Amino acid sequence: MKLPVKIGIIGDLDPSHPSRTATDAALNHAATAISVAIDISWLPTRMLEQEGVQLALEPFDALWCAPGSPYASMIGALEGIRFAREKDRPFVAT
Repeated sequence: MKLPVKIGIIGDLDPSHPSRTATDAALNHAATAISVAIDISWLPTRMLEQEGVQLALEPFDALWCAPGSPYASMIGALEGIRFAREKDRPFVAT
């Protein structure tokens, strides 16, 4: 049995924001279509501006910057993006 692909979503989950709730649905739909198990985790942007951000992001196979703003911390969102770029992680932003 293959382990699920771990996807970290850089952003602040807010159920009142339609694009945020659609992100989980889109990822699950895509995973089902290609028969891949996924494990999705939302990564609050304030958490990503703290020291040790690399340790928090290291376990993820891919990162996605959540669509739409505002973010609780733009600095945290940018730190997550920087990690993806510098560590050569698959990365999606919309």
